[in-house]
Amino acid sequence: MGEDATTLRRVAGFRSYWSAATVSSFGSAVSAVAVPVLVVTVLHATPFEVGLVNAAQFLPYAIFGLVVGAYVDRFRRKPLLIWSSVGRGLSLAVIPVSWAFGVLDLWVTAGALFVFGVLSVVGFAATQSLLPRIVPRPLLLAANARIDQSDAAAQTVGPALGGALVSLVTAPFAIALDAASFFIDAVLVARVRVDERVPTGRARPRLRRDIADGLRWTYGHAMLAPLAFSTHLWFLANAAGLTVFATLALRTLALPAVVYGAVLAVSGVAMLLGATAAPRLGSRFGAGRTIIAARGVYPVAWAAIAVATTVLGQSMPTASTIVLFAAFAVHGVAAGCENANEMSLRQTVTPDELLGRMNSTMRSANRTLAAVGAIGGGALMTVAGGGVALLVVTVVFVAAVVVAVRSPLRIAQLRQHGE
Repeated sequence: MGEDATTLRRVAGFRSYWSAATVSSFGSAVSAVAVPVLVVTVLHATPFEVGLVNAAQFLPYAIFGLVVGAYVDRFRRKPLLIWSSVGRGLSLAVIPVSWAFGVLDLWVTAGALFVFGVLSVVGFAATQSLLPRIVPRPLLLAANARIDQSDAAAQTVGPALGGALVSLVTAPFAIALDAASFFIDAVLVARVRVDERVPTGRARPRLRRDIADGLRWTYGHAMLAPLAFSTHLWFLANAAGLTVFATLALRTLALPAVVYGAVLAVSGVAMLLGATAAPRLGSRFGAGRTIIAARGVYPVAWAAIAVATTVLGQSMPTASTIVLFAAFAVHGVAAGCENANEMSLRQTVTPDELLGRMNSTMRSANRTLAAVGAIGGGALMTVAGGGVALLVVTVVFVAAVVVAVRSPLRIAQLRQHGE
């Protein structure tokens, strides 16, 4: 990745874009610890209520995702990204402010996260579609790997920092830091130099036709379609798994917030290693095979998490904690290896005028199934217990692998720099 990394430094606007993504990732990594701790230990939510709160930030993708994708392709993406970041900062700020005035409850928290999710629909569609306008497409794999490295570094430091902050100054204060990170994100994006031309020649665009074009491209493409279905299953399983894990770890195992954050931080360290290797793996084995291999690792990791939380559990707390650290490390390596390759493959095969719709279509379905997974995971745990819930999660991860293996993803390649 050395030559491409050197070339990236010369791309106007990428440094500010990368910095904005890094700051936002650090804030979100803190909230990844603070929000579950707030819901489980401060608001004393049941497993089902934990699922509902987790689902609140994903539901907007089901409601607004396709419409937002169509509009993102009609407007300049930089202003959309700036204002969505400002809005996300304000919506998260509602949580610590409500707590300070003594009016914070599950409904206020869920409402704030729902608004945050609405603005995230816009923000993620804009940011994923803006990058190919900043960076030449042959450099997309290197650029996405850089962003993933920053995200991994954030997930390494952020959860540990979040756990420490929660222990020292409470969960709402930690969430306030995430809110501040989005304001900084907006300022940095405003500094990005990019030539954005509003699409012309499309008088009176039709929303339904635009949405249909995005759906047709995503689910009609020989490689995007199986990638999309496999990723949808991944989000379903991952959201359910994290909902169940948060409840088991914080309540059943009674892990301190610092230890819970450290477990997530290990995943960040491993993700950094995976993201560093992602360009080399994608170049050597192909983007598709790299994605498939990474997908095959997740069922192993979640089977281990199931054993640690429901078999070893409180009877062997040291062994349980060690297995959790190992499982989340494996999970992180897989995520780092696959994410840059998946995003680059999607951006490379999709024309610029369809990027917003493709990204929103994928993200809308992903987050919709994440909402279903979060609620379903909490409900299944309530009815059948954590062990059964995590077993189902592992089976769904296996299904995601099967979909990817039985598809043309096996031969998917990216155009390399200089070709």
